[in-house]
Amino acid sequence: MKTFVLVAIAMIAFAANSLLCRMALANTDIDPASFTILRLASGAIALLLLSSYFKSESVPSQGLFHGLKTNASVLGGISLFVYAICFSYAYISMSTGTGALLLFGAVQLTMISVGLFNGERFKKWQWLGFVLAFLGLVILLLPSAAAPPLLTGAVMVLAGMAWGVYSLLGKKSSSALLSTSGNFVYAAFFCVPLVGVVCFVGADNFVLDSEGVYYALASGVFASGCGYAIWYSALPLIKSTTAATVQLSVPVIASLMGWIALGEPLTMQILVASIATLGGIYLVIKK
Repeated sequence: MKTFVLVAIAMIAFAANSLLCRMALANTDIDPASFTILRLASGAIALLLLSSYFKSESVPSQGLFHGLKTNASVLGGISLFVYAICFSYAYISMSTGTGALLLFGAVQLTMISVGLFNGERFKKWQWLGFVLAFLGLVILLLPSAAAPPLLTGAVMVLAGMAWGVYSLLGKKSSSALLSTSGNFVYAAFFCVPLVGVVCFVGADNFVLDSEGVYYALASGVFASGCGYAIWYSALPLIKSTTAATVQLSVPVIASLMGWIALGEPLTMQILVASIATLGGIYLVIKK
């Protein structure tokens, strides 16, 4: 039950993050670089404050800096940064459906391939469940998908692969909060050269507006920072193949959240896709 609750909360956070990113990058004037920098920096600050507050429980005999350095990794920071920046830049040049299909397809391929390489195996009904869940994703997203430019598509695939690597690293985490905090700090540092590159191209490429900033901060502090810490708490408890499959629920949850929070229509297509995806995930995770 603990594992189920952690995974469920993480998926809801991911879906909320999807909505926040979509609203910011599609409906406001904020540029992808500014959104990414605010998202990662605010997440890092919030997680450092949480780590400092809970320091006595997580690292009783060590300083916070040592705890962050021990539990986080440069690779974790790189994969998080690559995912965030590639996601932001790719989504402004493609439809939501196309982006989600490429992103989650790359996540599945990365995580399931590594899981199979490490000896994890699906049983027959689990393969059926995975196919059913992915079919549900296709039903949900394909009608709004359109062929993207080759470079943009490659950037989104890279984002999915980076997120798959970041998730796989979480299976080795001994302290979810410290690992996530340290990874966000590393990722925030990688934003420094990003600022230099954007300024070199043209400082006027930085565009901020208050609504976009609010979305970026909400994404960074709550949906990304806290959500990824919860995800890292759940990852050591489940297989890589299972972790990959349950993430197929994110577009479904995001669609339902859009219906509840934004008044978006709840169509028969969404209902059929939701039943197929959630039913397939149940087949994968059931004992």
